Amino acid sequence: MSFESFGAFIAMGQHGLYVWSAYGISLALLGLNLVLPLLARRRYLQEEARRLRRENKP
Repeated sequence: MSFESFGAFIAMGQHGLYVWSAYGISLALLGLNLVLPLLARRRYLQEEARRLRRENKP
């Protein structure tokens, strides 16, 4: 599929809004699938460190 210009490529034959929003939503979900587990792991490790400090205090 070839387009006459970059603007035509972006418009995708009047389907650009659907196409680019689908790409955007997909990328956002992939980003969340990367970031949320990292944040949860960080939070878990912080809570465990706090718990261990509390248990080891005299």
